[in-house]
Amino acid sequence: MNSVILALLAATVLPAAQPGVPEAAAALEAVQTASAQTALAAEPQQATGRFTTALEVKPILAATRANWIHVREFNGQDLLYVTHLWSWRCGLVQVKLGINGNPPEIWPLPDCHLEEGFPNMIKDEDGMPYRSYPLGSIQQIAVEVTYDDLSTEDLVFGRNGQPQQ
Repeated sequence: MNSVILALLAATVLPAAQPGVPEAAAALEAVQTASAQTALAAEPQQATGRFTTALEVKPILAATRANWIHVREFNGQDLLYVTHLWSWRCGLVQVKLGINGNPPEIWPLPDCHLEEGFPNMIKDEDGMPYRSYPLGSIQQIAVEVTYDDLSTEDLVFGRNGQPQQ
C-alpha cells in the first residue's frame, strides 16, 4: 500500500520534461525525486563473509554495473531481468526501476535466506526476477539501488543493457 501511495505522490511531483535536457538525465532525476520520498532505516555494517551487507556487496555491484539489468526478447515480449541485483540483494534494502522515463517504481526484493549456507540464493518460492512488457517497448531503464547502509547508486541503461552514463 505504501509503495502505491509513494508512486502516486512521485507522479504528481515529478518535473515536466524540459527542452534541451537529455532523456537519460530526466529519467535519473525522476528516480532521485521519488527516492527522496521513501523513508528507510540503515542496518549495521559489519563484514560477515556471507555478502549480506552493503559493506560487502557494494564493491561487487560497482564492478558489475553492466550486469544489473538485461532486456531479452522472448515469445513476443520484452522481458526485463533484474537477476544480478537479486543475486546480491542481501546488501540492499530497495531497488527502483523507471521504464522509458516513467516514474520509478519499487521492485520488491525476495527475503534473504540467512538460515541457509548461501543467503543470496534465489529459490523457486522467491518468484521470477523479471517482468514482461510489449515487444520492443523498453528503450531505457533508470535504476536506483539503495544499499542497507542507505547509500544509493543511480544508473540509466539503454535497451542493450549498457549504462548510458
